[in-house]
Amino acid sequence: MRLREWDPAAAPAEEIAAWLELYNAVGAHDLPNDPPWVNDHLREYLVETMPGERRTCWVAQEADGRMLGFAGLLVLSDLGVLELYVRPDARGNGVGRALLAAVADRASVEHFSSLGVEAVGGTPAAAFYERYGFTHVYTEMRSILPLSHVDWKHVEEMAAGLVSGYVVQVHVGSLPEALLPAYAEAKQVRRADPVGDMDVRPIAYDADRLRASLHCLNVRGLRPYIVVAIHERTGVVAGLTELVVPAQHPTRADQYDTIIVPAHNSYGLARAIKARMLLELRDRQPQLREVQTWHATDRVQLQQVNKELGFQADREWREYEVDVDELVARLAA
Repeated sequence: MRLREWDPAAAPAEEIAAWLELYNAVGAHDLPNDPPWVNDHLREYLVETMPGERRTCWVAQEADGRMLGFAGLLVLSDLGVLELYVRPDARGNGVGRALLAAVADRASVEHFSSLGVEAVGGTPAAAFYERYGFTHVYTEMRSILPLSHVDWKHVEEMAAGLVSGYVVQVHVGSLPEALLPAYAEAKQVRRADPVGDMDVRPIAYDADRLRASLHCLNVRGLRPYIVVAIHERTGVVAGLTELVVPAQHPTRADQYDTIIVPAHNSYGLARAIKARMLLELRDRQPQLREVQTWHATDRVQLQQVNKELGFQADREWREYEVDVDELVARLAA
């Protein structure tokens, strides 16, 4: 096995295709019901980061060049976020450990305090990370909505039941400049959410960061859809829901944040904007087959809305964190 640092920005096209084949092999084994990825904006997906962030990658290969595993380290301040994939038929042979050691050594050299990683429930990942001292800090549930099961008449009724005093706007790809400050203020609500010990959210949301975030998503091939509820009397953003349609798996959309500002909190507002999002997707993205979303297990109101829309609980997404110095020492031992 050969382990080397890998730069997807400069990699030849055949290596990008090899990464895709590896990723799909892992997905077919660990998440067999997930759609396979395609090579559309894939290089951009692997390369593009937010301002102030950077990503370093490694690959493990056989002598003939076959890709056995991949590790990526996304740097966020003094926290590193890890991705690690090993081909199913190569597991148990030290590939994952070698990739993890490369990441840990780099994190130590750059004086990171900790590494965080996500492990999908029902896969070998959780046991692998726990073996090396990673601690479970937070759990989200992934739920999936098959669009073929949607009761569209009911969804239309939900969207029409918008609370009096609010108006809904739909934006695709970007947000109007005039809306960015109010939108950023609404996003600040996410800072108050309990997120365990691995908090990778920005310290603050502002118009510049939102603008950069939307640019990053578009470059990576993640087409944003944003539904906003505006309080008519004050003009503030009272609620929002965000979703992207990835070029890499265009039949399954990824739901991001849904936020209702506490002063405007109501079940009716949340259900109206999430229902409107589904109607927009039905009309604008006919190739979509599913929507997936993640939520904390204690977010009861959103769980109720998702259940009413038809989302079905699928798998746990578990976040783990480890002290870098402790990880290096454990790997050395």
